[in-house]
Amino acid sequence: ASQEELKAAYRRLCMLYHPDKHRDPELKTQAERLFNLVHQAYEVLSDPQTRAIYDIYGRRGLEMEGWEVVERKRTPAEIREEFERLQREREERRLQQRTNPKGTISVGIDATDLFDRYDEEYEDVPGSSFPQIEINKMHISQSIEAPLTATDTAILSGNLSTQNGNGGGSINLALRRVTSAKGWGELEFGAGDLQGPLFGLKMFRNLTPRCFITTNCALQFSSRGIRPGLTTVLARNLDKNTMGYLQWRWGIQSAMNTSIVRDTKTSHFTVALQLGIPHSFMMVSYQHKFQDEDQTRVKGSLKAGFFGTIVEYGAERKISRHSILGATVSVGVPQGVSLKIKLNRASQTYFFPVHLTDQLLPSAVFYATVGPLVIYFAMHRLIIKPYLRAQKERELEKQRENTASDILQKKQEAEAAVRLMQESVRRIIEAEEARMGLIVVNAWYGKFVNDNSRKNEKVKVIDVTVPLQCLVKDSKLILTEASKVGLPGFYDPCVGEEKSLKVLYQFRGVLHQVMSADNEALRIPKQ
Repeated sequence: ASQEELKAAYRRLCMLYHPDKHRDPELKTQAERLFNLVHQAYEVLSDPQTRAIYDIYGRRGLEMEGWEVVERKRTPAEIREEFERLQREREERRLQQRTNPKGTISVGIDATDLFDRYDEEYEDVPGSSFPQIEINKMHISQSIEAPLTATDTAILSGNLSTQNGNGGGSINLALRRVTSAKGWGELEFGAGDLQGPLFGLKMFRNLTPRCFITTNCALQFSSRGIRPGLTTVLARNLDKNTMGYLQWRWGIQSAMNTSIVRDTKTSHFTVALQLGIPHSFMMVSYQHKFQDEDQTRVKGSLKAGFFGTIVEYGAERKISRHSILGATVSVGVPQGVSLKIKLNRASQTYFFPVHLTDQLLPSAVFYATVGPLVIYFAMHRLIIKPYLRAQKERELEKQRENTASDILQKKQEAEAAVRLMQESVRRIIEAEEARMGLIVVNAWYGKFVNDNSRKNEKVKVIDVTVPLQCLVKDSKLILTEASKVGLPGFYDPCVGEEKSLKVLYQFRGVLHQVMSADNEALRIPKQ
């Protein structure tokens, strides 16, 4: 809003709420309170310094810790720099408390006895009528970060693995420094019970705004001597949504790899080609992203090389605010059929690869595909959905309790504003009727229930006919892209729930109806 628009709005609200315009003692008291609120808002917005902060950071900028030390004579640009400095200090304090833990737990399950039974070997063994399902491998890894300064971070990580009764583990310490806005470097030290000490150096650098390079050098010490390794990745933005990668790996498993990755709002596509020892392959994968609240994704891939051919397909879906559940079926020659189940919970990953058969059996493919779907929909309907509904109700109830006093105050202010608007609205309606202009017949704001699936939910709306008519100027009503809760005469009738505005209005003697979302801009009459 320009200064002229602010002054015009300030004058209009001052005329509406000025205490001297109301003789009734109760209305006069209410007008004084609202008049003071309008005056406080104008004081912030009419001052170039405080307006600069409010425009960028909102009310929290005015309440910023340490803000009182800023000199009042500074320009808006200097104020913004000072605010950002204070913000950086707060971020550094937060850094000292952040560890950013990440972890992965993988449990490999051998369920081949379900489909590939060798009955002749188990005839005389007690309990042989039941399939033998075993856990044949496990892997656990964990890492934490310890910010030392704003540019230096220490990363401690470790892992343990076991397969068929044999296993081992390792621990690594990495020190990362951000050298500039264009790059960083990392030193790594590691040791394990199966392998000797490890020394590594990793570097990242932006070569141009569209191109970067990553280099990783490592020295692995073992009983067989020193085994060096080098991996270099060169990446470039081919367009807004597409990246191209060239990778060269030298060492124990030398290889050259090139890949193109295209990631858009609705899809993710990857094509890769690798030539190397011992594996060379070509891979194509596609993932479709549905634009729903559960962030559903369906994916498929084909990978063919010297090791054989693998076809994978699966899906993943958000089951709660911090959890994503996914399942993938892998069918390959000579690998057989596997089902991979993955659960991401915040920064923790739980992975369960289930090997079903070494052969390509249609029954294994069928059950690996249909089984997870049936179990998921049953759990979603009987467990997940009721739990999420109850959790949402608890959160809404807690939010209502925390904001009850504030909402009550806003409601009283809104009701007072409506009473104070009555005389002005009467004059506006008379003027609009004389020119056959815009007259708000009825208007409601809050939660509407139009969907049959939500017919048991309660409608929660308030009448905002008078406040909207008061905003009509020259037969037009214009609302900007912001929540309508803050409009004069409005308050929140359903805290934490989705709200809409429904307006029945008359223009040129004809009735019209319009409905808009809470944060949607509205301009009536419609063209």
